[in-house]
Amino acid sequence: MTQLEENLERLEDRIAAACRAAGRERAGVELMAVSKTYPAATMAEAAALGLNLFGENRVQEFAEKAVHAEAFRSACGNGRLKVHLIGHLQSNKAARAVEVFDGIDSLDSLRLAQRINEAAGKLGKRLPVLIEVKLSNEETKAGLDPASPDAAQLLERLPDLAHLEARGLMTIAPFGVGVEETRACFRALRTLRDAWAKAHPRLDLGALSMGMSGDFDLAIAEGATRIRVGTALFGARNSAEKP
Repeated sequence: MTQLEENLERLEDRIAAACRAAGRERAGVELMAVSKTYPAATMAEAAALGLNLFGENRVQEFAEKAVHAEAFRSACGNGRLKVHLIGHLQSNKAARAVEVFDGIDSLDSLRLAQRINEAAGKLGKRLPVLIEVKLSNEETKAGLDPASPDAAQLLERLPDLAHLEARGLMTIAPFGVGVEETRACFRALRTLRDAWAKAHPRLDLGALSMGMSGDFDLAIAEGATRIRVGTALFGARNSAEKP
């Protein structure tokens, strides 16, 4: 058994335990393998183990890996493998992101939505998106302020952007805080999702992408439908290594 197989087995045990504790079915929680900084060969190995949803943080990094990634996309058969952008996206990179990714999980403004929609239209694509919501005061965090006019505008106009398909919300819990504050963040996203879904019935906001290697059990307890796991699956990253 390879190290990745062992890691995946342990991870699946943890996810199953968290689901049991929350009284939820394992099938209701989607695992996204966060492959940022890891090479295409590692992604291929993970895909061979049955993982089919990957998350990347940077457009250029994955664009370079995609040269090699195409081979394992084909090996997984008929586009079953999906790679989404989960990092902050600058408007000037929207066109390239639409080319190389199967979804954008970090939509945080109407302006960006319009750019992505325009680029997707030129390529004849309909791209799934998640709205990234900022629920902490950390300056380094990206995301949409849920109480801002920008949020209201995006929610109102997103259904009319024909090449985008809203799927739900995403957030990152604050770093270095206790269990209760982390859970409160995840609970706030679920509550916000429910309110927005009621107020904007033309949007599908069913997905809740929240929880990472260190806190996904708390996210599952609060209703996460997708968790984003990198370190617990692939091991510690070496930031000095090139992908």
